[in-house]
Amino acid sequence: MSEKLNTLRAGVLGSNDGILTVVGVLFSVGAATTNHFTILIAGLSDLIACAFSMAAGEYASVSTQKDTEHAVVEKERSLLESNRALQLQQVADYYQTKGVTSKTAYAIAQELMVRRPLQTVVDVKHNIQLGHYMNPWFAACASLISAAMGGCLPLLALTFLPGNAQWPGTIGAVILSVALTGFLGAKLGRGFVKKAIIRNVIIGIVTMLIHYYVGVLIV
Repeated sequence: MSEKLNTLRAGVLGSNDGILTVVGVLFSVGAATTNHFTILIAGLSDLIACAFSMAAGEYASVSTQKDTEHAVVEKERSLLESNRALQLQQVADYYQTKGVTSKTAYAIAQELMVRRPLQTVVDVKHNIQLGHYMNPWFAACASLISAAMGGCLPLLALTFLPGNAQWPGTIGAVILSVALTGFLGAKLGRGFVKKAIIRNVIIGIVTMLIHYYVGVLIV
């Protein structure tokens, strides 16, 4: 489940970043020029760059986490060989903190350390499941695809909506998109859905305003 949640998290964050970075470029370039082709190329270039940047970032981040988990497992394996008694005591202490009596906790620890010592130690001390490490490729692919899909929404709105409806439609697409990512992020993190949606919508609006006025100042 933690592996799936990590992939979903990468997807939600990638989608949100894709929306905000692309709309930032669209509004700043759109404020600086009325050339529709220039705006489209700028937005498309940023979409591609953002998607691959997010994927690379997720791959690096999750790879580091995976390497750290492997290093922790190897360290605990070494400690089991050099000081098994200390490891046994730490497992027993863990169960005592859960409300088990000292005698029972020690009995549980002894049985677990006979049946699966390394798994017991890394689970109790670091909450790591042996053989279940985060997959950097899954996180990178989820981030790449979601960032591209998220960034496509404002870009498509600007490209295909008729003249007068282009910018209002793009603003509407951005607000709808960031509200959806806020909803999904809150659901995955078991947070407050309403607060997450409002926060994301405000961030989206502020992003559009800042980039629009950046474009105006450049001109």
